[in-house]
Amino acid sequence: MLTKEQIAQRIAKEIQDGYYVNLGIGIPTLVANYIPEEVHVVLQSENGLLGMGPFPFEGDEDPDLINAGKQTITTLPGSSIFDSAMSFGMIRAQKVDLTILGAMEVSENGDIANWKIPGKMVKGMGGAMDLVASAKNIIVAMQHVNKAGESKLLPECTLPLTGVRCIRKVVTELAVLDILPEGGFLLLERAPDVSVDYIRQATRGRLTIPGHVPTMALT
Repeated sequence: MLTKEQIAQRIAKEIQDGYYVNLGIGIPTLVANYIPEEVHVVLQSENGLLGMGPFPFEGDEDPDLINAGKQTITTLPGSSIFDSAMSFGMIRAQKVDLTILGAMEVSENGDIANWKIPGKMVKGMGGAMDLVASAKNIIVAMQHVNKAGESKLLPECTLPLTGVRCIRKVVTELAVLDILPEGGFLLLERAPDVSVDYIRQATRGRLTIPGHVPTMALT
């Protein structure tokens, strides 16, 4: 099974040259560390930054430079800092080409739940609602199953929704899956040493399995 870093490494392969990309909290923030040098992208953070770089090395952190998840970050030459109103204006105007989000649940129709667990206090949905409503392309980085081994890829989400029919692709510790236009998950790739049968058992939503499922390439 893939580590969180390997999930981020696989998602980095989806980023194309010239993209403007928003990285959500959690696993998505790790994607910044795996973007190939020959691929030139601009990372956007909804708290007001264009031109975010990789995470700083220990000892090099600047406490005044943080992302939307309050993690310390770096900036690249030519980066720009502005208020969050302008940042959300960019998002709502669909200036962001790709959004990468974490999730607690994803349904077979592309619904996403990623902000609230019943019984736990949270500050609110944050920028996720704007991102899922406005993004041209959304990829989810998440764990396939929860700590109890129960699937998080479901026929319907059980947690409060962040967005409806908005997810295009999901990358987990087990697999890469597309959301089909008519609904259901399409298995595209499997993690090294993970069988198709194991993925089938770990997926509660409808799952389409093609004749050949290649192993995920991470290098």
